[in-house]
Amino acid sequence: MFSDKLTNEVVERSYPPEDVAVLRQFKKKYGQPCDVVAKDKCFYFAHNEDLDEDGDTKETKSHFDFGLFGNLNGSEYDHEDGKKFAVAYFREDLKAMDCNPDIYAQQNENKDNPHKTKHVDECLKALGQSNGSYHSTSDEVGMHKTFNAPYYLDVIGTSYCRSRAIACTKNEYELFERWRIAKGNLVVNHQKWIDTIMKQCDQLKIGLKAYRYLSEGIELATELGIQVDEAELIRTNSTGLTIYNPSNLASMIKGMKNKHQSREAKILARKKYEESIN
Repeated sequence: MFSDKLTNEVVERSYPPEDVAVLRQFKKKYGQPCDVVAKDKCFYFAHNEDLDEDGDTKETKSHFDFGLFGNLNGSEYDHEDGKKFAVAYFREDLKAMDCNPDIYAQQNENKDNPHKTKHVDECLKALGQSNGSYHSTSDEVGMHKTFNAPYYLDVIGTSYCRSRAIACTKNEYELFERWRIAKGNLVVNHQKWIDTIMKQCDQLKIGLKAYRYLSEGIELATELGIQVDEAELIRTNSTGLTIYNPSNLASMIKGMKNKHQSREAKILARKKYEESIN
C-alpha cells in the first residue's frame, strides 16, 4: 500500500493543520456558514516545473484517488479498473471468504452477465463496499475502510476536488504517478496469470474429453502431480480418437504454466508491489 506520509506532507502544505483547527473552532461558534473543512481521499495534484514548446511554464496536473476502488487513469468517475485492483490486491483474503477474486480476469472478454455480476457483487461486499457506494466514509467497512483510512485528509473548501489543485513538486508528482502505475501493473499481471491458468484448463478439458479409458485420466493426473482416486474422476462419453496421450498432454500443460505466477510468486509480487511504493 502506498505510504500515506508523502500524501499528508503535500496536502498539509496547502491546508495547514493549524488553519484547519481554527476553522473547526469557528464552525462550533458560528455553525453552518463556517462549515468548510472536510475529509477527502482523492486530490488533484499539480506542478509547474515543465516548459511548453515556447519555453513558457505550463501546469501538469492529474486526479489521484487513494481509495481502494480509486481509478487507475486519472479520471474522477471511472472506477472499474479500481475494482479489478481491489480484488487482485486482496485475492487471498477473498478466496478465504469463498469469493471468486479472479472473476474479472476470467470474464475479461465478456460483457456483463448474471454469472459475472453475481461474483463481482460478492467480492465487493466482502471487501466492505456497502449500498453500491464507496464515496462516503459512513458506507465503508472491513478491508475497504482499513485500506482507505490513512488517506482521508483534511481539506478546506466545499467545492469539488477538480477546482482545488494542490501544488506539489515535479518529483512528488512523479512518485504519485509511479504509485498509480504500480496499481495498474498488479491488474495486468493478475490478468496474465489467470490467462495462463485458463489456457491450461482448456487443454486439460480437450484431453480428458478425448480419453476413452479411466486409466488414461489417472495417468494424466499422476503426470501432473495430482493425487486422485477413481471416484474423483468424471468419465465422458466421447467417442473421438485419443488425440493426446497422457504423458504428452501433461508435458504440454506443464509447459504452458507461467512459472513466475505461482501462488508463492504472486504473494511475493504483492510484497514487492507494497515495498516499491512505501
